[in-house]
Amino acid sequence: MMIRLLLIVSYILSCLRLRVGPWRYFQLNASYFNENKGIYSKLDIDNLIPEQWRLQQWVDGHGQEPTSYPVFVKPEWGQNSKGIQRADNAEALNLIRSERKPSQVQHLVQEAATGKIEFEIFAVPSENNIEHYQVLSITKVLNDGDAEFPINGIYNKHTHYQDITDQFSDEDLDRLWAHLKQIGQFRISRFGVRADSIKALLDGRFKVIEINLFLPMPLVLLTKNTSVSSKFSFVFQCMWLLAKVTKTIPVEQNKRPIFFQKLNFIRRVKHIAQKEAN
Repeated sequence: MMIRLLLIVSYILSCLRLRVGPWRYFQLNASYFNENKGIYSKLDIDNLIPEQWRLQQWVDGHGQEPTSYPVFVKPEWGQNSKGIQRADNAEALNLIRSERKPSQVQHLVQEAATGKIEFEIFAVPSENNIEHYQVLSITKVLNDGDAEFPINGIYNKHTHYQDITDQFSDEDLDRLWAHLKQIGQFRISRFGVRADSIKALLDGRFKVIEINLFLPMPLVLLTKNTSVSSKFSFVFQCMWLLAKVTKTIPVEQNKRPIFFQKLNFIRRVKHIAQKEAN
């Protein structure tokens, strides 16, 4: 909670110094927001991913069934792995479906990525040229549980993070960015990917598990191998650069009420859940 607060305060102060409205944060990736659904749709974003990096994924309940297991069942709008469940066989998948309460949220089924290592890549492009990056932080995801296909995330007590950015040369980072920018011109993002090794990642032999565009936290701030002073330095530098990117958002884009649409969507979902509980 304190880390998120530090990010918010640092971003607001940076925006004020640059004379840009901090509320414009919600316009950073506005072109990828689905206004009809009121969410950043995982299905929409999945369609941006080139085929060689894309996992098979479909809307649950539309007749398609997995040809292999495990698979992951996830709400179309969730983030930080919240609401994701794993089905190791057809019986488990049917149980997940039977326990699901009616709502306005579509659920997706996604095949499992088989890469040995999970990476989280936080990115902020240059404010002058989105073809280049300003921030590219790579975190290795570790899990001390016994699941072969764990659902990693900040809510999983077995999940831990290790900053491995210093294992990448400038040339390596350029190669990695060359892959990621093919997916979309995001002003801030965090990519969850799986690959067998760092070399495989750099060679483009990976699968994208998820892309977070709404409130992507740089997971380097949760690593144990990064000093507190380094984390503070990262926050201030990153939020300053992000504020500079925010200043480049076209003025006409401010007319899109993304924050309120997202808030309204969450309220509708909670209302349905409470109604079903009663």
